[in-house]
Amino acid sequence: MESFLVSTGIVALAEMGDKTQLLSLVLAARFRKPWPIVLGILVATLANHGLAGAAGAWVTTFLGPQTLRWVLGASFLAMAAWMLIPDKLDDDGGDKAPRFGIFGTTLIAFFLAEMGDKTQVATVMLAARYDAWFSVVAGTTLGMMLANAPVVWFGDRVTRLVPIRVVHLVSAAIFAVLGLAALISWG
Repeated sequence: MESFLVSTGIVALAEMGDKTQLLSLVLAARFRKPWPIVLGILVATLANHGLAGAAGAWVTTFLGPQTLRWVLGASFLAMAAWMLIPDKLDDDGGDKAPRFGIFGTTLIAFFLAEMGDKTQVATVMLAARYDAWFSVVAGTTLGMMLANAPVVWFGDRVTRLVPIRVVHLVSAAIFAVLGLAALISWG
């Protein structure tokens, strides 16, 4: 249960102000049909984080516990620093109708935007840390949905209520604590 809750919390915080959250806002403003957008985000996240979780679990098969501890500690500290850099999204959508429909457009755009993103990297690290693929992927997916679904339904009203800079600082602090804890002792 710890892996699920930690994964949910970390990704929900890390996603605040992230480029995929901004993409959710752009898609909602452009298409104004929340259900296919939210379903596209869900499917894209499950696929992306499923692969990321598998990569994290795979890493544990060839790295020893000591090496893995140092890699994860350094990775969490790097994520703490990365959280302090806000994401931006260039809107190049124009007014063309979506080629693959709203669901397909959201699925493709969200999957690609999530590649190499903070939350994908966090999923890899969490899966390696907890060795609980299903719990981590379920938690990170829930975290993504908690951060993105309200943006789709409520638009910029939600983003104005949440001070993004504070969320980034809190997220960075959490990643720093996890990184230091991993470096000090694995348990």
